[in-house]
Amino acid sequence: MKESILFLNNQEIKDLGGEDMQAVLHDCQRAYVLMEEGDVLAPTKCVMRWGKTPEDENVLGRINAMPGYIGGEYNMAGIKWIGSGPMNYKKGLPRASVLDILNDPDTELPLCIADGTMISAKRTGAAGGTAMQLCAREGAEVLTICGAGAQGKTQLEAAMLVRPNLKKLWVYDIVPANAERFVNEAKETYPQLEILIADDLEQAIRESDIIITVTLAEEPFVKAAWIKHGALIVQMATLEVEYDVVTNADKIVVDFWDTIKHRMASTIAVMASEGLVKDEDISASLGEILSGKKTGRDNDDQVIYFNSVGAGILDLAVTTRCYREALKRNVAHHGATAPHRAGGGIRTE
Repeated sequence: MKESILFLNNQEIKDLGGEDMQAVLHDCQRAYVLMEEGDVLAPTKCVMRWGKTPEDENVLGRINAMPGYIGGEYNMAGIKWIGSGPMNYKKGLPRASVLDILNDPDTELPLCIADGTMISAKRTGAAGGTAMQLCAREGAEVLTICGAGAQGKTQLEAAMLVRPNLKKLWVYDIVPANAERFVNEAKETYPQLEILIADDLEQAIRESDIIITVTLAEEPFVKAAWIKHGALIVQMATLEVEYDVVTNADKIVVDFWDTIKHRMASTIAVMASEGLVKDEDISASLGEILSGKKTGRDNDDQVIYFNSVGAGILDLAVTTRCYREALKRNVAHHGATAPHRAGGGIRTE
């Protein structure tokens, strides 16, 4: 018996539910729980950098390989292959490009090759959204987003799902035109929000119940003195916050702590390498909170710092859901055939 590999482009992924943030939140949260239950394989992310330092990487770019297996209702193996070209915007190209490959965990043969670019952006938004759901004050009203790019958009989308009572959004970007474009688009999507450009970042952060950073900053620009009681700091990217933002927090929450330390891209990872943050300083992971082993926010006065690095199992969960939906709909966009057993559920030719 021969079976073909299913190819799914970005539009097909969108049509199959890859754009549905509520569904992506569910997939990612299941992945966190399955990770906590030990029902995943998540090898260390392999990073192929151009240049010799993190600063070089922020100019020259990188390609990451993120393999994994996710059990539970997904029962799927595969890999995320993501290229990041920070200077691509000068060529009119997107910064990130992603391929997700699914493999049958029984036969190890390939089932599907999918454009994972949208999935990657959405699942990163879902990581921040999960942190906001578990660790932000329920009465949070003011949000600041630092970084007016694609990741900022998905962070906002997730925020509005998990904290729908938000009333005000500050947008900060070192490129004013980016902030202005972000604000104009967000006003159309979320007319219920008061949306402003954060010309004075200190003022914005001092007001904010939630602060999200998704930038390429090589130096910290968020100061601990600006963080108010009860705030949640969601650091999704690099070195945006000064050390005291981390050390002054009442709780430190992460997604995958070992991977954060290995990746060495964020403030807390650098602090760990310098011995300033130890394993026992980590209050909880998202998986521990979701599975009920630990708590997220305990009271409205706690300052909580969250850092995320991500893992391929998140993308695999979303891609698997879209792949199986494609099979249900009999989406036929197949390539070369390969000998295969039916265990993975791929359509039989």
